[in-house]
Amino acid sequence: MLWTIFVILLVLWLLGMITSYTMGGFIHILLVVAVIILIVRLV
Repeated sequence: MLWTIFVILLVLWLLGMITSYTMGGFIHILLVVAVIILIVRLV
């Protein structure tokens, strides 16, 4: 379940970076949340 959320957030972040639609830096919060979920999943 956490892997699915991680992948979805990572894909959304990549799409935001490719389209240059960052919503004022909000897109980087998605990356941070995805990394936190990955760390929680690995621990």
